[in-house]
Amino acid sequence: MSVVGIDFGNLQSVIAVARNRGIDVICNEVSNRFTPSLVSFGPKQRYLGETAKTQEISNFKNTISSLKRIVGRTFADKEVQEIEKQYLTAPLVDVNGQLSVKVNYKGEEATFTTTQIFAMYLTKMREIAASETKMPVSDCVIAIPSWFTDVQRRAVLDASEIAGLNVLRLINDSTAVALGYGITKTDLPEDKPRNICFVDVGHSSYTVSVVSFIKGQLTVKSRAFDRHFGGRDFDRMLVDHFAAEFKTKYGIDVKSNGKALIRLMAGCEKLKKILSANAQAPLNIESIMEDRDVASMMKRAEFEELAQELISRVEAPLQKALDDAGLTIEEIDAVEIVGGSTRIPALKERIQAFFKKDISATLNQDEAIARGAALQCAILSPAFKVRDFTVQDITNYPIKMTWQPTPEEEDTELVVFNKNNTIPSTKILTFYRSAPFDLEAQYAEPESIPAGINPWIARFSIKGVEPVNGEAACVKVKARVNIHGVLTVESAYVVEEVVKEEQVEESKAEAAPAEGEEVAAEAPSTRKVKKLVKKGDLTVVSATSSLDRALVSELREKEMEMIASDKLVVDTEMAKNTLEEYIYDTRAKVDGVYKDFINPADKEKFVADLNDAENWLYEEGDETTKSVYAAKLAELHVVGKPVTERYREVEARANAARELRESINQLMAQATSSEEKYAHIPEAEKNSIIEKCSKAQTWIENKLERQSMMKKYETPAFTSAEVRKQRDDIVYFATPILNKPKPKPVVVETPVETPAAEEKAESKEETKHDESKDMDID
Repeated sequence: MSVVGIDFGNLQSVIAVARNRGIDVICNEVSNRFTPSLVSFGPKQRYLGETAKTQEISNFKNTISSLKRIVGRTFADKEVQEIEKQYLTAPLVDVNGQLSVKVNYKGEEATFTTTQIFAMYLTKMREIAASETKMPVSDCVIAIPSWFTDVQRRAVLDASEIAGLNVLRLINDSTAVALGYGITKTDLPEDKPRNICFVDVGHSSYTVSVVSFIKGQLTVKSRAFDRHFGGRDFDRMLVDHFAAEFKTKYGIDVKSNGKALIRLMAGCEKLKKILSANAQAPLNIESIMEDRDVASMMKRAEFEELAQELISRVEAPLQKALDDAGLTIEEIDAVEIVGGSTRIPALKERIQAFFKKDISATLNQDEAIARGAALQCAILSPAFKVRDFTVQDITNYPIKMTWQPTPEEEDTELVVFNKNNTIPSTKILTFYRSAPFDLEAQYAEPESIPAGINPWIARFSIKGVEPVNGEAACVKVKARVNIHGVLTVESAYVVEEVVKEEQVEESKAEAAPAEGEEVAAEAPSTRKVKKLVKKGDLTVVSATSSLDRALVSELREKEMEMIASDKLVVDTEMAKNTLEEYIYDTRAKVDGVYKDFINPADKEKFVADLNDAENWLYEEGDETTKSVYAAKLAELHVVGKPVTERYREVEARANAARELRESINQLMAQATSSEEKYAHIPEAEKNSIIEKCSKAQTWIENKLERQSMMKKYETPAFTSAEVRKQRDDIVYFATPILNKPKPKPVVVETPVETPAAEEKAESKEETKHDESKDMDID
C-alpha cells in the first residue's frame, strides 16, 4: 500500500510518496512534477489534469479551474459572486443551495456540484500515484488551505470518499511545511523553543504561521492569512493593464472574448515569471483575436509600480501572526519562504525589510507542502516506521455552542474552542436536563471566516434524556475538533451522583498506652464521598454539512461509471490508432522491405484490403467501438502477420544458426580436449556429447540447405525458435557432464598404535639390544 501526500493547489497540485527511506515527488503521465488543477468535459469523455490543460483555450466553457476556491461553497457566497466568478470560464448554477457547474458532457447538458468536480480531480491524483508506484492507493493525507472552514473541510472529505481515497488527515498547508522542515532537523533544542516564521505566498492566497520547535515536536503558535493575495492577483493586474493598452493600441477589447482573455492571462503569467529574474520581459501573443497579433514590453520597475497596492498588503498578516503568537521580531529565529509567488523580488524585499533579517529558502518552494503531507501520512500509517515527531496544530476560528435555555439557566451559549485552541482537542460539556435537547455549533466570530460562508456548523440532538430520581439528569456531552479540524460530538451520556463511604486513616499521632493498660477498640473512621458514576449512553443525532452516506455511495457509483467510460474511450481511441498505424506502416513496406516476403498472388488483394480499410476508417469507421477496430485489424493480420513474421525470421534464423554453431564447436572442443580438468570424465560420456553435437550439426546443415532452395514468401523450412531449442538441448545435456567435479583422492589411513603396544615394542627392542651386547662381549 502506498503512502501518499497531496498538495491541493489552486493552479496545480503536487503528489509525494514515502518510499526508499525518503520522500519522492512523483511525475504524471507527461513526466511533469506538477499536475494542473483542471477538470474538463468533452463530447466523449472527461479530461483531467494535463489533458484538460491542453484544450483549456478551445474548450474553456466546459473547463473548471480554481477548484480550491469553490469546493464547499454555495452559489450565493459573496466571494464566489464578486471574486471567484471572474476566474471561472464555465457557467455556475445553483443546485439546492450548492455551487454547481453546468457543462456539455457527451453531447448533453450536465450539472455537477463542486464536490463532484473535486472528486473527479482526486480520481486523477489517485491514478497518477498508482501508476507511478505500481501499487494500489488508498491511504493519503491531503494538504488544504489553513483558512478552510468546517463546511469546506467536510466537502473535501466527501469528495475523497467519492474518489475512493481514505484520508488519514486533512493537514493545514502551513503545518505540512513546518513538519517537513522540522522532522529533518537534528539540532533542535530540548528546552528553549526555536521560533520559525513560515511565509507562504501561493497562487491565490497568502499565509503566515509562527511555529515553535523543540526536539521531537512542533507547536503552531499562531497563523494569519490574506485569502485574496497571490500570484493570480498579479496576473489579473497585468491583464487589466495590457487589455487597456491593446484597446488603445490595436482597437480590440480582449475582455469581450473568452479565448482571448485566457491567452492574455497565460501570457501575463509567463511575463511575470520572466520579470522575477530579468529587468524586462516581452509579451507576444499571436492571433489573440480577430486574427490580430499583439506585442508589448514591460520593465520590472514598471511592474513593481503597478503592483504597489498589492505589495503593500504584505505586512499586515506578518504583524498579526506575531501579535497572536505573543512574540517580537527579535524572538523569531528564522524566516522561511515557500510558494511560487515568493519568487517576485519586490515581495521578498518587503518581507525581509519587515523582519530586518535575511530570509531563507531552504525548502523547495513548490514541493514543500506535498513532502510534509507525505511525511504526515507515513507517521500515521502502520506500514512505516518514522522518527517520533509530535504535531500540535491550532484552530483558526473560535467555535461556540448554543442551546435553548431552561428556567434554571440564564446562559445559552459558550465558546467551547477558542481561537488557536490546540487540535485535535476534546471538551466535555455538562448539562442538567429532564428531556432531549439540541446543541447548535457555529463560529463565534462570523466576520473572521470567508465572506459568504454560513457561520452555522452543525446541530447535535441529544436523545433519550429522562429525569433521574425525579430530578434533572446530569448529561455529559463530549465535543471534539478532530485531526481534520472538523467539529463532532463524539458521545453523550448520563452520570448519577452516588454517595459512598470511604475509610479515613488517622493522620495525628496518638499517645502509646501504659504497660498493662487496656485500650478500647474503636470503629474505623469513615467519611461520605459523592462520586459521579456513568449510568448510560445517550443517542446523538448529528446534522452537518456532510453529504448523506447514501448519496455518497450513489455518487461513488456514478464516478466509477464515468471512470469506466473514460477508460473505454481511451482504449477505443488506442485501438483506432493501432489500426491506422498498421495500415500506413504495412502498406509502405509491401513495396519495400516486405516485397520478397509476400506471395505475388496475394499482394494485389492485400494492398486493396489495406486501402479499403483506410477508406472505411475515415468514413463509417470513424465512430465505432473498440471491438470493431480490433476485428478489422485481425482481418488484415490474416495475410499481413505471416508476411511480417517471415521478414523478421530471416535475421532471427541467421542469428540463431550462428549461436548454435558456436555452441556446437565449443562443446565439441571441450569433449575432445586433453586438458587435465576434463581427464576425470569417462570417455563414454564425452562420446555422448560428441554424438549429440554431431546430430545437431547435421540437423542445422540440412535445414539451411533446404531453406536456401525456398522462396522467401514460402513457409520457412524451420524457425529461429526451433534452432534455439536445439541449442538449449545440447547445452543442457553437455553442461552437467563437463562441469562434473573431480573425484576426491583415496586416503590410506595408518593405524595408530596404543601405548601398551608401544611399551611392548620398546621392551622387545631393549631385549634385542641387550642380546647383541652380550654377543659382542663374547
